[in-house]
Amino acid sequence: MDDTAPGRVCPLHYRYQPSALAREPEVHADTLYVIGGLYGNIPALDAVQQLAQAESSAVTQIYNGDFNWFNKDTGGFRRINETVLAHHALRGNVETELAADDDTAGCGCGYPDSVSDAEVGRSNDILMQLRVAAKAIPELRKRLAILPMHMVADVGGMRIAIVHGDCESLAGWQYDVSGRADNADRLRQHFSDSNARVIASSHTCLPVASTVAIPSGTCALLNNGAAGMPNFAGTRYGVLTRVATTPSPHVGTLYGTRIDEIYIDAVAIHYDHERWQREFLANWPVGSAGHLSYFSRIVHGPRHTPEAALFGDVRMHHDNRQMKNKARGH
Repeated sequence: MDDTAPGRVCPLHYRYQPSALAREPEVHADTLYVIGGLYGNIPALDAVQQLAQAESSAVTQIYNGDFNWFNKDTGGFRRINETVLAHHALRGNVETELAADDDTAGCGCGYPDSVSDAEVGRSNDILMQLRVAAKAIPELRKRLAILPMHMVADVGGMRIAIVHGDCESLAGWQYDVSGRADNADRLRQHFSDSNARVIASSHTCLPVASTVAIPSGTCALLNNGAAGMPNFAGTRYGVLTRVATTPSPHVGTLYGTRIDEIYIDAVAIHYDHERWQREFLANWPVGSAGHLSYFSRIVHGPRHTPEAALFGDVRMHHDNRQMKNKARGH
């Protein structure tokens, strides 16, 4: 297996130190949604707005990368980016590579060895086709190029570090479910160096939620997995991270924790699955790279469960079982 092949490469300009996040917050909010991995799913984008409208106070939305992926049609590319860029946004590896002319990094995913060469090759193909749509709308491509790699928010006096991958790399995999199990000490160091009590990430496509203790207090990591695809077996909803001074009002609150007076939760994004399936197939028919890699997950969900995602003092929401049964009946 060639670790230097496009798609496995993690370029040097993707890297930074956790201490880069120990700065003054750019965003202040009472209710914050962190939406990672939208992947071009317009029905999921619409569902996020509906969730925000159901809140009792204004919601600050931060899209922490890879909001593009399946939206290779010009109309879908424009709709996703114009809507997302009206809010706060980070660039993921997808947006970074869409804005670049150099294709040596492929999709820029930095895939670990556990991902097959065939899967990596299909991701590179998807990125190449998506770049055609991006080049057709140069003004949006320029806006993607200047997005930051990370952001710091303040919610009720608590510092939130928002990254795409991890606190060392835009395409880092340290917050993958397998990496989290092995890297508790590294995670504690990330919290100490970033001076954050919450880290919100995405990139790895599968959710992780964890608490760890450091001298300054309990800290929480929430990797939302994907806002625009199912995250658990037998389900058809995306997931976002909600950090707020008030409890979540949503029945679809999956799991979470509370640190001091701040609520940190994973919330289901129940999008119109039938519409999304039609829109996906219009761009990625049977036999295409997108279909081969993702259609089974879109229909059936991945081999992952909420229970397998949770570490430390993170608990399932009491309405979760009823909500999961409802989701399976979609």
